[in-house]
Amino acid sequence: MNITDLHKKLYELQDLKYRDMQIKIIPNIDPESVIGVRTPELKTMAKEMLKAGDYMAFLGNLPHKYFEENQLHAFIISGIKDMDVCMEELEKFLPYVDNWATCDQMSPKIFKKHREILLKHVKEWISSGKTYSVRFGVGMLMEHFLDEDYDPKYPEMVAKLRSKEYYVNMMIAWYFATALAKQYESILPFIEGKRLDDWTHNKAIQKCVESSRITEEQKTYLKSLKVRRT
Repeated sequence: MNITDLHKKLYELQDLKYRDMQIKIIPNIDPESVIGVRTPELKTMAKEMLKAGDYMAFLGNLPHKYFEENQLHAFIISGIKDMDVCMEELEKFLPYVDNWATCDQMSPKIFKKHREILLKHVKEWISSGKTYSVRFGVGMLMEHFLDEDYDPKYPEMVAKLRSKEYYVNMMIAWYFATALAKQYESILPFIEGKRLDDWTHNKAIQKCVESSRITEEQKTYLKSLKVRRT
C-alpha cells in the first residue's frame, strides 16, 4: 500500500468525536496531525500489513505526517516476529516517537522470548536522555522485569533517573506503583528512603492509593510517607 492510498484509508476510518478526544488527552502533539482513527481499526490494519508482508516501505517512510501513522508503525513493530528485525526497526523509530500514546502502546510480543537482549537495550534507552526513549525503557522494565525475571538492581536503575520531563516522571511513578503491587517488600525501601524526587515520590504513592492491587493497610502506610511540599 503506497502512502497516498494509506492516507485515503485512514480518512475513510475517521471518527471526528474520537479525534477531539485524542487531541485533549495528548496535548503535546499538533492537532492537525490527528485524523481520528480508533485503535482497534489501526491494529487491524497493522495485522493486515504484517500478514501481507508489505510493510517495510511504510516503516522506512519517516518521519510520518499523521499521528495515526505513528500508531500504525508502533503496532506493526509490536507484531514483528523476528527479534533482530523488530529491534532494528524499533531503534529506527524511537527517535520519532513524540507522545505517550505511541510510546506506551508499542509492546513487541517477541520481547518475551528475548529478555536478555531486551535488557541490554533497556539500559541504553533509559540512559539516553531522550524523553520517549527513557519512558519506553522504563515501561519495558515494568512490563517484563517485575515478575519471574525481577532483580532489585532494576528499580535501582529507575530510582537513579532524574528528569524535568513530565512524561518521564509519570512513567517512573507508574513503574514504582506497579513494582509495589508486585514486589512490595523489595520496593518499599525506595519509598521509605525517599529515593525519588518529591513529585514522582508522591505521584507513585497516589497511584498506589488508587490501585486495587495494594491492600488498605499498605495504602494507609504509604500515605504516611508522602512528602509534605511547601
